[in-house]
Amino acid sequence: MPEGPEIRRAADEIAAVLEGRTIKTVRFGLSRLRKVERRLRGHRVRAVETRGKAMLLHFEHGLTVYSHNQLYGVWCVVQGQQLPESTRSLRLLLQTATHSAVLYSASDISVWPVEELEQHPFLARLGPDIMSTGLAWRTIADRLQSPQFVRRNLASLYLDQGFVAGIGNYLRSEILHAARLHPLRRAASLSAGERGRLARATLDVSLRSYRTAGVTLAPSLARALEGTALPWEQRRFAVFGRDGLPCYRCAAAIVRSELNSRRLYACPACQPA
Repeated sequence: MPEGPEIRRAADEIAAVLEGRTIKTVRFGLSRLRKVERRLRGHRVRAVETRGKAMLLHFEHGLTVYSHNQLYGVWCVVQGQQLPESTRSLRLLLQTATHSAVLYSASDISVWPVEELEQHPFLARLGPDIMSTGLAWRTIADRLQSPQFVRRNLASLYLDQGFVAGIGNYLRSEILHAARLHPLRRAASLSAGERGRLARATLDVSLRSYRTAGVTLAPSLARALEGTALPWEQRRFAVFGRDGLPCYRCAAAIVRSELNSRRLYACPACQPA
């Protein structure tokens, strides 16, 4: 499932071709939404917003298209009206005079009056968006002490979209490794210094992934590995997907575990229990 950085990058690409432009063609691939097409056609897109893993397309006349890619959804932006060949199911097509934006395979799509968005069952329970330019590390550190979250272990907390929206499986492992914290540590057990280190790593790793299209390694290490024969996946992450391989920091073998059927990776030396 794409995480906050991937959704924000997709939103940037869509905003570049849709924001401020009149939508000439609207086509929904879900029959329950086809009656809404005429209400969007001929109106301009005012803004493209992300909240965690959800994308919001705000129209000038007060309607918003909500979408969540879930596991298989993917956005595609092309110049012109000719769509690329695809075996995926078209779920939403928006076309201007010059470009097409297509959402394939996703099924969690709905249209809302903008004033009712806070009643959306997913949006209503989200914490702060990890991609928000206004999110400060101190806000994350404070949330780690909140009664709602303080007794949770970090592995489960970092998949809770109510804690921070937009963090998923790969970011969780990468953030906890960067902060040198064991996934099963409870938020309540963290010292003030550890909370600050974790909060900063949460922002730093997530923003780095956004800027680099998915590379979470520190820039100096990523550059050093560029000229090696390692496959891209091994030059992308510090621990995620690298079970049995040496940690780039200490050379200990990365360990894979599962928690609630979700993969989790950690270095036993850098992240002691």
